[in-house]
Amino acid sequence: MSLVRIARALGISVTTVSRALAGYDDVAPVTRAQVIAEADRITYRPNEAARRLRRGRAEAIGVVLPSGPGQFDDPFFLRMLSAIGPALEAEKLDLLVTTARPGADALRAYRHLVENRKVDGIILARTRQRDERIGYLLDRDFPFVAHGRSLESRPFAYVDIDGEAACRAATERLLSFGHTNIALINALPLYMFAHHRQAGWLAALGSPGPLREVEPTEENGFRAMQDLLAPEHQHERPTAVLCATDRIAVGAMHALAHAGLRAGRDVALIGYDDLPLATYTDPPLTTIAQPIERAARRMVEMLLARIGGAPAEGMQEIWPARLIARQSDGPPIQTNDPRNHQGDSRHEPTLHP
Repeated sequence: MSLVRIARALGISVTTVSRALAGYDDVAPVTRAQVIAEADRITYRPNEAARRLRRGRAEAIGVVLPSGPGQFDDPFFLRMLSAIGPALEAEKLDLLVTTARPGADALRAYRHLVENRKVDGIILARTRQRDERIGYLLDRDFPFVAHGRSLESRPFAYVDIDGEAACRAATERLLSFGHTNIALINALPLYMFAHHRQAGWLAALGSPGPLREVEPTEENGFRAMQDLLAPEHQHERPTAVLCATDRIAVGAMHALAHAGLRAGRDVALIGYDDLPLATYTDPPLTTIAQPIERAARRMVEMLLARIGGAPAEGMQEIWPARLIARQSDGPPIQTNDPRNHQGDSRHEPTLHP
């Protein structure tokens, strides 16, 4: 054992060596310097697991990703993780990522992390309106920060984007172009973000338009748009479609092309998330950008504060989104408005709460 080697070389006790390496101030500075020098000479590295056990900390943060079809590979989660990882590394903390199917499997995964002391805190993504994960973590008084709100009455720390204001402004943009029949392809209503995005769409319209609700994947976006275009729904065929995510919008764009139609010419289309692929669709996708990476870094800051004992009260932040105007939306084709042509100049407003 390296601690014993160091102790024998210096003629001191193993306890003194251990306390010197741990930085305790009851070890004389000269002795500490000798211990560190000898440890460097023999390239000693402390046992991280033992060190963490002694400190009563896992020194890791947990994230549970959904593993249902089309969810684990969601670029939204990958962007979030790519920002969380370096932020934790700067604090010398590990990121523990696991997967579980939504529902009972997910709750078991959270219990495993908490009750087996695998992590010191949790970052929770894609909240639900009635989220049992949040309820469990609050019941256990376990530090966590959520990306999104829920209907939970007890205060908890979260960072959210004002999806209601964003979708209201996006729908108003389509109304200003002259569209009167504006559909929404939304995520499933169990998701809190879907509730907010639908609320914004309804607030701008005043009365409901065509609505489809799907798990947010490209395939489901394709099928939902096909359904909107189906002959039996000819009476409600929209001239514009707002999509709850870019993945849905990409699928919807392919359905338009499959039907011989083009986004931005025959049907205006707006997405949400500003994923990298939105720049490279044909035509490039008008979308709503949310600062995923910045939100992830802020959640790490908040979680560290919660782990340090700071209360959740006051740790509720709702940020504005920004519309990125590209070529997939514009006026209805029958208006013959010159703005309908690709390459038109469009502003990129900030969507305030």
